[in-house]
Amino acid sequence: MRKKTRQIRVGSVKIGGTAPISIQSMTKVPTADVKAVVSQVSRLEKAGCEIIRFAVKSLEDARAIRDIKKKIRIPIVADIHFNYRLAIESIKSGADKIRLNPGNIKKHDEISAVIRAAKSARIPIRIGVNSGSVLTGEQKTKSIRRGGGSSNPSGNRIIESLVSSAGSYIKLFESLDFHDIILSLKASDVVSTVEAYRRMSKACDYPLHLGVTAAGSADSGIVKSSIGIGALLLDGIGDTIRVSLTADPVEEVAGAKRILEAVGARNFGPEIISCPTCGRCQIDLGDIVRKIEHQLSAISAVGGSADLCGGSHHSLAKNIRIAVMGCEVNGPGEAKEADVGIAFGKDSGTLFKHGKILKKVSAKNAVSELLKLM
Repeated sequence: MRKKTRQIRVGSVKIGGTAPISIQSMTKVPTADVKAVVSQVSRLEKAGCEIIRFAVKSLEDARAIRDIKKKIRIPIVADIHFNYRLAIESIKSGADKIRLNPGNIKKHDEISAVIRAAKSARIPIRIGVNSGSVLTGEQKTKSIRRGGGSSNPSGNRIIESLVSSAGSYIKLFESLDFHDIILSLKASDVVSTVEAYRRMSKACDYPLHLGVTAAGSADSGIVKSSIGIGALLLDGIGDTIRVSLTADPVEEVAGAKRILEAVGARNFGPEIISCPTCGRCQIDLGDIVRKIEHQLSAISAVGGSADLCGGSHHSLAKNIRIAVMGCEVNGPGEAKEADVGIAFGKDSGTLFKHGKILKKVSAKNAVSELLKLM
């Protein structure tokens, strides 16, 4: 069961409480380049991103938020490091949330100034702790090289640094009567990240922003992110997520959606169950699955309806489970368990709907026949 945290609002998006776990990403172009930012955010919005973060490195970046906000729909988070004045300028420009890094904004009076501005604007602040910022010098190098984990002294130092850094910031925020707080405690190793979040979840009821920092390329990064974020979500921990990849940010959103669907937290469209294939499979199952995914993606892009049957438009429910199986071993059983399914033999397949056999169809007509059932 998901832990119920206090709820805050980022623009139109609620985080925490009983609100759905939201998906975030970050633009990967200079924030002052308004045209490039708006173009990238447009793609992210279509992909399902619900909150977007911008790197704010200069006053020009902070002031660009004003123009960007007029041209996009989703809430904006200003990502601030080193210079607290950029947070205040971003708030003036209409940012919906500020992220502060305890590793590089440490002065009491500077933090207090940002809190006062956020309180006046009625926007939240994310205390975004990062292992790369809270650990320095030789300690950081040794910790990362040896790996994380509660059984490893270096791993413990990473975890303790993340938790204590967040805790110190929280005490200051609370002393100034500011409670619109979101927390993140990210390390680049999965074990330390998971343990830090577990400890913080026990220590407070502020909503948690999950992620594994600097996770890597699309291939390796999605594995690390899925394990780290997924483990926490299955523990009932987490209110919003960002999958950090060295890749197109649209891939971050796609990865986040897959993680949320895999743990049963949210549903974004029909689920395809397909077998891995083996020597028993006598058709090109991979090609069939790709065609189904392509058709479903096209349907989703036009609002969930498809022109499948003589010009008549039909809606597809998001919670449909589709089984596409390659042989007679597990195929019929899996197909029967799904809402609709097909189990293939040689050049043909048997269609099922809610456990009942309907008919046989040729492999070449399988995709269209399956979609008609849906």
